[in-house]
Amino acid sequence: MAAVRRLVYLPTAAIVGSFPAQRAAIVCMHATLALARTTLLEARRSGLPWLGLASLLAATVLAAFMAQVALTESLQLQAALAAALLRACGAFLVALAVASSTAREFADKGFEFMLSLPLSRTTQYLGRWLGHAASAVFVAIGFSLPLLLWSAPAAVAHWGLSLAFELALVGALALFFSMAFGQLLPAVAASAGFYLLARALGTIQAIVQAPLLESDWAQRGARWLIDAIAFLLPRLDAVTRTDWLLYGTPQATEYLAALGGLALYTVLLLAAGLVDLQRRNL
Repeated sequence: MAAVRRLVYLPTAAIVGSFPAQRAAIVCMHATLALARTTLLEARRSGLPWLGLASLLAATVLAAFMAQVALTESLQLQAALAAALLRACGAFLVALAVASSTAREFADKGFEFMLSLPLSRTTQYLGRWLGHAASAVFVAIGFSLPLLLWSAPAAVAHWGLSLAFELALVGALALFFSMAFGQLLPAVAASAGFYLLARALGTIQAIVQAPLLESDWAQRGARWLIDAIAFLLPRLDAVTRTDWLLYGTPQATEYLAALGGLALYTVLLLAAGLVDLQRRNL
């Protein structure tokens, strides 16, 4: 808490006392960046870096093992397996880091202390997310580097940038559920369920819309229900695709549309989290 006071409270108080009211935006920006730095330092000092290194080692070893048993296209098999494992591990680690950090703040009354500072709830919420998003970017960079062993640098760069956007969205998702539930297990479970459903929804839609299935009222109702869920969830099956590493980079329009969808849904999650936080009496 002393570090938080040093990074946030004293600089903010000094600026508030020195500048007129029309420069309040500068104060908010300074406080947001200070909170982001504090959150990033907390992530660095936690077990996140070590868990990330363990995930890298496990994915690399498993990919090397699969190369020994593959009869053909061993490089493609290694790249696909490593990419799938690293993407799943990255999402789980970011969600776990965000949920554990928030739950720890609730447990030791650190969140109440932060609310006592001369900072708006919007500044505090965005500052936390920016710190977690920065750690997610570092995770994406670290998880992309081993793929250079099997794929072209351009394909790895596209995959890594998409993973950074995806993990930033997972950070916003985990922060929303962590603030809503205030406990570690429900927040991680809700984040994991949301992520897995968004990832598998494209496959579920393809199965339901198969022409070989009988088209009765139950089938049509299930199709409408799944389409409605797909409309509400982000299309995670369209981003951080393994085939980018195997068959070349995606088209620019398709790629930018996928990243734009992730960015838009991240903004929506942040807005939902801010609305939930503003209406709560803590």
